[in-house]
Amino acid sequence: MPITLMTIEDLAGYLKVSRRTIYEWLKQNKIPAIKLVGQWRFQKEKIDNWMERQAQ
Repeated sequence: MPITLMTIEDLAGYLKVSRRTIYEWLKQNKIPAIKLVGQWRFQKEKIDNWMERQAQ
């Protein structure tokens, strides 16, 4: 299965939160992310797992 990478804009839409919220979570190391060539990217599978853990 291919890895799905999302941008900040993609992730904000997926989670239905603002881009500012995503940046705050990044600052606080609350969300799994990788930085590629100076830009944040998010693996959908890791985000889904993170959301499940947050719901517990």
